[in-house]
Amino acid sequence: MLKIGLDVARSQTVKTLEEARQAAAEIGDFPIIIRPSFTMGGAGGGIAYNREEFEGIVANGIDISPVHEVLVEECLLGWKEYEMEVMRDHKDQCVVVCSIENFDPMGVHTGDSITVAPAMTLSDREYQAMRDASFAVIREVGVETGGSNIQFSLDPKTGRMVVIEMNPRVSRSSALASKATGFPIAKFAAKLAVGYSLDEIQNDITKKTPASFEPSIDYVVTKIPRFTFEKFQGADDSLTSSMKSVGEAMAIGATFKESFQKALRSLETGSWGFGAGGKFGGDEIPDESTLNGKLVRPNPERVYYLNYALKAGYSLEKLFELTAIDPWFLYQLKQISDMEKEVGTFTLDTISKDLFKKAKTYGFSDHQIGHIMKVDWDKVTDKRKELGIETVFRLVDTCAAEFDAQTPYYYSSYGDENEIIPSDKKKIMIIGGGPNRIGQGIEFDYCCVHASFALQELGYESVMINSNPETVSTDYDTSDKLYFEPLTLEDVLEVYRQEGCSGAIVQYGGQTPLNLATSLKERGVNIIGTTPESIDAAEDRELFKQILDEVGLMQPDNRTVLTEEDAYKMAQEVKFPLLIRPSFVLGGRGMFIVYSEDEMRKVIREAFEASPGTPVLLDKFLEDAIELDVDCISDGTTSVIGGMLEHIEYAGVHSGDAAMVLPPHTLGEEMIETVRKATFALAKALKVVGLMNIQFAIKGDDLYVLEVNPRASRTVPFVSKAIGVPLAKLAAKVMTGKTLIELGFTEEKTPKHWCIKEAVFPFVRFPGSTIRLGPEMRSTGEVMGLDTDFGIAFAKTQAAAKPGLPTHGNVFLSVKDSDKAEALKLAKELKALGFGIYSTSGTAAYLKENDIEVKKLFRIAEGRPNVLDLIKNGDIQMIVNTPSGMIPRNDENNIRAVAYSNNICIMTTMTGAKAAVQGIAALNEKDFEVRSVQSYVAESVENV
Repeated sequence: MLKIGLDVARSQTVKTLEEARQAAAEIGDFPIIIRPSFTMGGAGGGIAYNREEFEGIVANGIDISPVHEVLVEECLLGWKEYEMEVMRDHKDQCVVVCSIENFDPMGVHTGDSITVAPAMTLSDREYQAMRDASFAVIREVGVETGGSNIQFSLDPKTGRMVVIEMNPRVSRSSALASKATGFPIAKFAAKLAVGYSLDEIQNDITKKTPASFEPSIDYVVTKIPRFTFEKFQGADDSLTSSMKSVGEAMAIGATFKESFQKALRSLETGSWGFGAGGKFGGDEIPDESTLNGKLVRPNPERVYYLNYALKAGYSLEKLFELTAIDPWFLYQLKQISDMEKEVGTFTLDTISKDLFKKAKTYGFSDHQIGHIMKVDWDKVTDKRKELGIETVFRLVDTCAAEFDAQTPYYYSSYGDENEIIPSDKKKIMIIGGGPNRIGQGIEFDYCCVHASFALQELGYESVMINSNPETVSTDYDTSDKLYFEPLTLEDVLEVYRQEGCSGAIVQYGGQTPLNLATSLKERGVNIIGTTPESIDAAEDRELFKQILDEVGLMQPDNRTVLTEEDAYKMAQEVKFPLLIRPSFVLGGRGMFIVYSEDEMRKVIREAFEASPGTPVLLDKFLEDAIELDVDCISDGTTSVIGGMLEHIEYAGVHSGDAAMVLPPHTLGEEMIETVRKATFALAKALKVVGLMNIQFAIKGDDLYVLEVNPRASRTVPFVSKAIGVPLAKLAAKVMTGKTLIELGFTEEKTPKHWCIKEAVFPFVRFPGSTIRLGPEMRSTGEVMGLDTDFGIAFAKTQAAAKPGLPTHGNVFLSVKDSDKAEALKLAKELKALGFGIYSTSGTAAYLKENDIEVKKLFRIAEGRPNVLDLIKNGDIQMIVNTPSGMIPRNDENNIRAVAYSNNICIMTTMTGAKAAVQGIAALNEKDFEVRSVQSYVAESVENV
């Protein structure tokens, strides 16, 4: 960058630790930032505050980088950070699509930072300098066509501006910029790549201006990341240059204050906004030491502690000193805090219309105002309407209202003009899933998108409401109307009523819309498809038990408890091992398998806290049972199974984390027919209209029902791709009154090929956390492998999820006592495939007794060399390590952590290890076959 006259942070690219030490010496003082080359989300990077940390991060970064190099860079902690989303075409026309400012100062990965668009604190001169620099960078790097993300830092004391990073591609900020401006970066980049120029591409929003017309917005967009540190106990929740968030929420408002409060409640973490009730919104102020600690260290809760600090009387100068957050933002937050105090001096009867309206323009929800005034929020809504303060919806227009928007993409605010475009068509609302999180991600967005397509095909006007900028459901051209709003009861009702919708779909957005369903129905919303009563019946243990008795199905012995004391008493009746699970949670939050009362005492409080005010369920845990997921579609009369997915791991691993096989790979036809009949009986008993997912456990010849969800499940996209049938689209049509006979889907389709799903885990980003598979979901994504050979299909999933299966080398085998017989079979197969076996004393002795050649290693606590040394030396290619009990011991967890950081294939269940051996054997015997999904579906799906 220096040759085009731009300042950059002092840095050096290095390939060895010695080179890194020299670079650090030249840069000077710590802290120093380390960035591995060609990794996403800051993976393997970090900020080193001392030499020991520096060498550890550098070594890990060199290992993780695909080209084994890292950038050692001057750390600009406390500086302001900005991003520019820029596009260039072959005519050398450049436009800034969006400027984005990080609320958090330098030191926090931009994916983990609160970000605001447009940039709020740049002077016009600074903005123009940054704009010019962006164009210079995109030209110098040589991006001939398409988009780029360019990151800048600005010293608030001197005004020095440096270029931090340039990504010559679409980035996660591109999605945010596209949703913020209505300017579809990826779509236009594709057109530029095939020869169009910006002036030849029409702006989709205005239908009048070309894409060369630089977007300008007259509203403020705030993005706040969504974290799930509660899933990774033991992990450090400090926010650094390595990204740790799993999703994000976005909100649009007329002012920063409005969009900021809306974004906070869009996170769905229990916060109602910046104070005024909800999680972190109370009046109890932490002590000064706690406050200062939470403010100095960047962490997901820092924003809420800013509110506590303001209530405690901290000055803006002190807050800036502690956080380095720009004073402009701090002043905005102080105004929100002051407004909460002012509103609290009035009652509903005494508050003036002007103050009420001002509070609304500051982003306060009726819920928050109700909390401040200690009245029900419905009464606040009634009073607001009585005063004539109505929610208005404004169009996202890309050009600051200079041209009319032709695409109905809305955000709510408070003003005089409501820009909703009226229509006589019958409207159905689709409630999305909100921010991605573990347990609720893009699989539900997939369903919402297909619902929109289905409604449009039937002649309905589809009305989408969602708050997630990463999703296709929030593309302005997916639905007839898009509302970018928090998914709260208050906001959803406002859109439903103003649009005059005739129905709402709650089955497709995961737990978020399900939690609203009953309250929406009570307030006059027509929930189409399966009724909220049926959805609740599947969650209510006593009602569900009655349903199972009626249809003659079994479930594991269980009890419902309301207190910890009851839990201990009932545990003695059900007997250990137990599966403990809260009601009304998604992703297995707060679920545990416990083998004794001592283990139970360690986790029972967390189970109650996972879903406050609802019962906790105690189930007899069925060890070594086969688990089966079944996705079904029903129109109330006819039911058809979409797919049966057999888990590779035994029951006890959350279905979101389990590897799954379609069709079932170990079950006989008699059991499959039993499952079929049970599925149809449950669909009928629960009066399902739409999708249903059932989780079964098979122990010997007995079939148990573990759970029924009369809604879309996370496996629907996988099953739909496997069988070539758009289940979500068909189910949406069924909800409007169509029958499966009318839609031509009346027979189950079973693939002749193997379809295998494998989970992707983020453990490497959460050092210190427990690494295990259990009833609480921890995966953040999944991959699919298809092949006519089971082993190859499994091997494909491992290669996609990474690391892939080794075909030679050494295996470290260490298993619990109950797995040793299976481990013996496994060791024989591995030896036959040419692998060497390493084990610690217990497993090694057992294998030697059974004539298996094995090299014994010290346990980690016993001496050296141990397995960690061999992993780091590249002498171990695969690990099979099964824990005894619910939580891996320290040695087991250390082995797993080092394996993940060194990209070593690891299996933590014997069933997974067996599948891996099948995959290795298949890889040794045959080549991969690369084929399209369509060819598999066309050639190998048959009717049952």
